Amino acid sequence: MKLTFLGTGTSQGVPVIGCRCRVCTSTDRRDKRLRTSAMIETHGIRLVIDAGPDFRYQMLRTGVRHIDGILFTHEHKDHTGGLDDVRAFNFVDYPPTIHRVDLYAAPQTAACIRKDYDYAFARNKYRGVPEIELHEIDPSQPFRVAGIEIVPVSGHHSDRFTVTGYRIGALAYLTDFKTIDEAEIAKLHGLDTLVVNALRFAEHPSHFNVAEALALIRRVAPRRACLTHMSHEIGLHAETSIQLPEGVCLAYDGLTVEVAEL
Repeated sequence: MKLTFLGTGTSQGVPVIGCRCRVCTSTDRRDKRLRTSAMIETHGIRLVIDAGPDFRYQMLRTGVRHIDGILFTHEHKDHTGGLDDVRAFNFVDYPPTIHRVDLYAAPQTAACIRKDYDYAFARNKYRGVPEIELHEIDPSQPFRVAGIEIVPVSGHHSDRFTVTGYRIGALAYLTDFKTIDEAEIAKLHGLDTLVVNALRFAEHPSHFNVAEALALIRRVAPRRACLTHMSHEIGLHAETSIQLPEGVCLAYDGLTVEVAEL
């Protein structure tokens, strides 16, 4: 299984508009972070997690011409704001084929997608709208995409918002988590690779900070862990990386990781 980090930044990305801090002005490409998203390729199936405002550029950067589905973690715009651009995949072989893109989301997220992209669900759609099939998942139950089993992992982004992570084989991907219940942590044992959000070192009301992410990593004990969804307050990649425990890395845009199969 191959994991590609399409974006590893927070909702504003890095650099932040107008900011002149050391991170935002860094020339190290690892400090340039698009909004958080990832791509997973396994057994000939290609899945993307989240389609934020940078989705178009992320897809162009990978050069892929086909995806088998998009898994959404939650409804915030930095994770759903690029969904209209899936229509490029619809028409990549047109004519004669139109490829519909399958979307998977928990009920609250699915409701927001239907509202925000109502034109894609209209009875009489106009030409060129995204051709999508929205599948509402039960976050308490595994589901399958093209034969691949996916286990949802539920958490809270804050008191107001739930968030859904995903386990696929020996890989688990969690972003925008602030809390996670014991029953959900139990789904994460036996991992090769855990991806988890770590916004910054300081406490934050709706995201894990570095200490909280590391605490979860110690409990789950994967072979390897990668931090994502990082703001410019995480510091320079070159400096922060050497502060992390063995087996934990700062992800960066374009990083690819080979995940051992179970």
